[in-house]
Amino acid sequence: MPAPEPTRVLVAEDSAILRDGLVQLLTDRGFVVTGAVGDAPSLEQAVAADPPDVAVVDVRMPPTFTDDGLRAALALRRDHPEVGILVFSQYVETRYAAELLATGAAKVGYLLKDRVADVADFADALVRVASGGTALDPEVVTQLMGASRRTSTLASLSTREREVLALMAEGRTNSAIAASLVVSEGAVEKHIANIFAKLDLPVSSTDHRRVLAVLRYLEG
Repeated sequence: MPAPEPTRVLVAEDSAILRDGLVQLLTDRGFVVTGAVGDAPSLEQAVAADPPDVAVVDVRMPPTFTDDGLRAALALRRDHPEVGILVFSQYVETRYAAELLATGAAKVGYLLKDRVADVADFADALVRVASGGTALDPEVVTQLMGASRRTSTLASLSTREREVLALMAEGRTNSAIAASLVVSEGAVEKHIANIFAKLDLPVSSTDHRRVLAVLRYLEG
């Protein structure tokens, strides 16, 4: 039988040292590197010009160094669904990672740089994603599940409770919230008690429930 074709990989990493290191590592292990780019626009252009089997994508890349790489990966999933995406980053960006996985688990991976201890495991993950499989770091799964639970909890709040919580996030006092919503302070206190209950924030001598509720709101 003929030997299988080598996996074709595009590397998108803004750190020149890490980018060159990945290219050398992959080449040494028999992969064909179709290109190595340092920003999100170049990633999309390179895939359009010569689609690889799989693209290794960092999250924080130029031009804004926030989540450009992951947003580019979402665009690639839409425009080039045949290309596997292996996000390789120091960070778990739950919002866009959830969107990426929502497009279908096939040909998707998300690994954390600090947790890949074995080069062989990384190479295996690349081949698996290129072949239609999935490669997810357990920490990524844990954080995505946590984000999903937080969003689900916030969804249990009524429209009025969400309005109260939004005003709390602006730093408003109960009296200011009451004036803004044209209700009594007693009604505001009742809504806040419901919010604490639904967000599972019991009375505590060590935690400030109002601050914790606002943090949940901002995370969601």
